[in-house]
Amino acid sequence: MIKLYDNGVYLLNGKELVEDKAGVQAPISKEEAAKNTMAYSILSAHNTSGNMENLQIKFDKLTSHDITFVGIIQTARASGLEKFPIPYVLTNCHNSLCAVGGTINEDDHMFGLTCAKKYGGVYVPPHQAVIHQYAREMLAGGGKMILGSDSHTRYGALGTMAMGEGGPELVKQLLNKTYDIKMPGVIAVYLEGEPMKGVGPQDVALAIIGATFKNGYVNNKVMEFVGPGVKNLSADFRIGIDVMTTETTCLSSIWTTDEKIEEFYEIHGRKEEYKELNPGAVTYYDGCVRVNLSEIKPMIAMPFHPSNVYTIDELNANLADILHDVEQKALVSLDGAVDYSLQDKIRNGKLYVDQGIIAGCAGGGFENICAAADIIKGHNIGSDAFTFSVYPASTPIYMELVKNGVVADLMEAGTVVKTAFCGPCFGAGDTPANNAFSIRHTTRNFPNREGSKLQSGQISSVALMDARSIAATAANKGYLTPATAFDVEYKGQKYHFDQNIYANRVFDSKGEADPTVEIQFGPNIKDWPEMSALPENLIVKVVSEIHDPVTTTDELIPSGETSSYRSNPLGLAEFALSRKDPAYVGRAKEVQKAQKAIEAGTCPLEALEELKPVMAKIQETYPEAGEGNIGVGSTIFAVKPGDGSAREQAASCQKVLGGWANIAVEYATKRYRSNLINWGMLPFLTDADHEALPFKNGDYIFVPNVRKAVEEKKDVINAYVVGDELKEIHLKLGDLTDAERQIILDGCLINYYKATK
Repeated sequence: MIKLYDNGVYLLNGKELVEDKAGVQAPISKEEAAKNTMAYSILSAHNTSGNMENLQIKFDKLTSHDITFVGIIQTARASGLEKFPIPYVLTNCHNSLCAVGGTINEDDHMFGLTCAKKYGGVYVPPHQAVIHQYAREMLAGGGKMILGSDSHTRYGALGTMAMGEGGPELVKQLLNKTYDIKMPGVIAVYLEGEPMKGVGPQDVALAIIGATFKNGYVNNKVMEFVGPGVKNLSADFRIGIDVMTTETTCLSSIWTTDEKIEEFYEIHGRKEEYKELNPGAVTYYDGCVRVNLSEIKPMIAMPFHPSNVYTIDELNANLADILHDVEQKALVSLDGAVDYSLQDKIRNGKLYVDQGIIAGCAGGGFENICAAADIIKGHNIGSDAFTFSVYPASTPIYMELVKNGVVADLMEAGTVVKTAFCGPCFGAGDTPANNAFSIRHTTRNFPNREGSKLQSGQISSVALMDARSIAATAANKGYLTPATAFDVEYKGQKYHFDQNIYANRVFDSKGEADPTVEIQFGPNIKDWPEMSALPENLIVKVVSEIHDPVTTTDELIPSGETSSYRSNPLGLAEFALSRKDPAYVGRAKEVQKAQKAIEAGTCPLEALEELKPVMAKIQETYPEAGEGNIGVGSTIFAVKPGDGSAREQAASCQKVLGGWANIAVEYATKRYRSNLINWGMLPFLTDADHEALPFKNGDYIFVPNVRKAVEEKKDVINAYVVGDELKEIHLKLGDLTDAERQIILDGCLINYYKATK
């Protein structure tokens, strides 16, 4: 089904794969052939450094949704923003329900609208489109690059290299700066064959994720989709696979394009944006994921990660064993905080599902919903606990589904059809009952993505599936069923895009800024607090210790209802690690008292009594460390933090609570590490075994001459665990650009730009 190559590969004429083994002769050198990737061509066209090893990228367009754009624009305003230099689209697809406890959604929306007017942007009102569908319909272009503040910013199937990063990276683009990164590796995803009837894009995507995530095969690399199988997939099918590449932890994606993609642009009235993309006659890739589409079966990603994949047939054949295994894994993910069970879902030897959802950028596409309707037509979901909801990804898609009768077919079967909203994807919509099991064609199934509240004892879980098998399960009244079990004639309805919907409702400045517009602020939209520069010497207290194999950004700062505090940095920070380590916030704020005392010009030892013996021990060896040259803050340890969302709040919440650093064995994604750096936090690495760390939760760590170490680009930084003696440990910072070092030295991106104005 899927083969991973141990070595690099040559692709000849876009068709023939030749593995790079001893004795292989190629017509051109490996170095020259590597320049023939589509990725290299696009990156080269957008690189401003003149050096293809160290890229400085300027993007063509930017996009953000309403969880992130307030913080981004506030950061940019504090850093000197005058106007948006390139098209910047603000969508409103995340905070479209009633706010709970924080910012009223419309306050943020009006902030966005007035900023679009003032700085020359585009504003997409709530319920019009989810962020990525609008980008596909209105922003993507062949050979272009788009940067978004949502991790699933992926438009490679349309010939656009797109990347999802934390907000500060968009701030850099808004201030005419660059996205700096070393030239990434490029991995071929070689498609051959044709999907069997009933198999959808999510099935293919989950199979690829299952094969690549755990071994890091494509981590921080570009996935380049090639091979004869591409032509056998519709544009929507390709898009459905492409959006899920984020879950492999790759950097970006790009696909070869053809007449089907040209037709997509033509349907959307933008034929001029089409560009044919193909690799060169001889192209070298750093590795290859070979996918036989004909062998892919309906898949399911069990809780609590998209890589936890099985075929549905395999799950149904081994229900008790697999469900038990998932329950055991959950003990790690949930830290034993709640009772969690799945085996009680077995009814008469079958798995009963409580809820089915098709939604968002992954599931809410036209073809997915049409196929679901073809399956469920003539059936009904029954009157038991099972519910079924469908969220079309944009109003134009919704309108076409109304016109062609699909909505009627769905509703007659008992389906609830809703508007364009990302809620089910991040835990803010259709939250299941306690211990309920939901199957969803969305992007993620991490803990809490369905809206659970562990602190209240409530836990439910999500499995990822394709829309077709979700509809088959719905037609079978909630009993897990692959779409291949239904003999269905898929109508293959043709899509017609009505551009008047956006023309009549979306605000588009056409790039014209109006400085006279007053930004509309709500009472809970707050500025970023002042942040100090990195001191000469640093004392950090370990205030959380996490030993999970991977820690997601949703665990660092929960999504869902907490997002109502998104516009208030200090308010949102109260929820940091709340579902992973509820004591974290209190511990961090206690340590922060010392730093606040330093900033106020008072004695930190009086503000934090426990610091007195720590300081006394330090000064036995470093008598010069003290007033005027020391900072105090907190740090967390996690084995591999940062998988998942690009939301910068996973880092900024730590920062506003006094965090100076993270310590990790490795960072799951570039975007999380970049977020740490942009908020002035030290992204420390340790070579120590996480089960035998030289420090523990509650320990103080002294990092002498840390500022000098950053300035001098030291590979290894000496630090000391403070106890009865100073126990030396070694920390690393990894690769940092000169700009990144300066951001850390200045204390955060805002300070950095203030210093350079």
